[in-house]
Amino acid sequence: MKFDLHDVPERVSTGTLPAPDLVDEFVEEAHQRNHSLDGGAVADYIPALADADPNLFGVSVVDVSGDAHDAGDTDHAFSIQSISKAFVYALVCEELGHDATYERVGVNNTGMPFNSVVAIELNEGHPMNPMVNAGALTTTSLAPGTGDEQWRWIWKGLSAFAGRHLVLDDDVYRSERAGNQRNQAIARLLESYGRIEKDPLEVVDVYTKQCSLLVTARDLAVMGATLADGGVNPITKERVVAPHVCRDTLAVLAANGLYERSGEWLFEVGIPGKSGVSGGIVTVAPGKAGIGVFSPPLDDAGNSVRGKQATAFLSRALGLNVFASDAFAEASMTATAEAADDDDASGEEIDERAHDLSDQEA
Repeated sequence: MKFDLHDVPERVSTGTLPAPDLVDEFVEEAHQRNHSLDGGAVADYIPALADADPNLFGVSVVDVSGDAHDAGDTDHAFSIQSISKAFVYALVCEELGHDATYERVGVNNTGMPFNSVVAIELNEGHPMNPMVNAGALTTTSLAPGTGDEQWRWIWKGLSAFAGRHLVLDDDVYRSERAGNQRNQAIARLLESYGRIEKDPLEVVDVYTKQCSLLVTARDLAVMGATLADGGVNPITKERVVAPHVCRDTLAVLAANGLYERSGEWLFEVGIPGKSGVSGGIVTVAPGKAGIGVFSPPLDDAGNSVRGKQATAFLSRALGLNVFASDAFAEASMTATAEAADDDDASGEEIDERAHDLSDQEA
């Protein structure tokens, strides 16, 4: 689907968060409401993740001014896993541009598990979006250079998003590398279709490393806030990517960020997000803030159970749902003014009309 709009400036309308003390209150409430929530299971198909403490739970909101609002275990480090896909995609979009990245990777939801091979075959070898493994491997392959050069470029870019030097968890990397045969098979299949033009096993290795970088819930919130702030990290004030790259990345996350539950997430929560099997979720309210949550127990699609609930609460409490709207306030003022001009209406009648209108809007 192509639109010839290159000569049309893009105007932006977002809004602001509530007052900082109110954000603090809601973040604390999101944590308190869900810290004892049962359900889900820690990912055990990656041995290094199986030992995660299921009681860990952190909630962080970082706004576009750089203020952080934290509750719980927001400083606990865990591997970023699939959340890295979103930010590597943004870096590649910055490097190659909108059209080239769109052509190579795609943006449509597969409706299938993140590591599906069937989706590749059904679409003649074309990855459908960068948030499933086939698309993510293709995206990683598009990073400049080969092997170690690609890895250093990705590492530097993800660290710029986080605003600090991220560290590789060598235990997680080795654990995943020992069991990534399915990703190797996906990469080989993509190579056979001409979608990966570099050494597919090197690409898988770089991808495994990017997933093994350590982050915290606050790091995720900063990374999300960078996308919310048009590509400028609100802590370091460094421009990481261009505003149009943020727009493209958030559009892909809205459609694909929560695996095969992405439609449900958008319907119920209404903010672009990305989850990872270590228990993290990052969500982005454009122009307002990033949210980072962490809790290891996952649902059967690989999304943090407590993290989902906490984010859904914050979406409502902080007014972040991008589809939410309210009646235009001027309608109330107009109705009141018309009533005041009515010579036959008494002051009491005017007050009653305005009160009735206010009740209807509420």
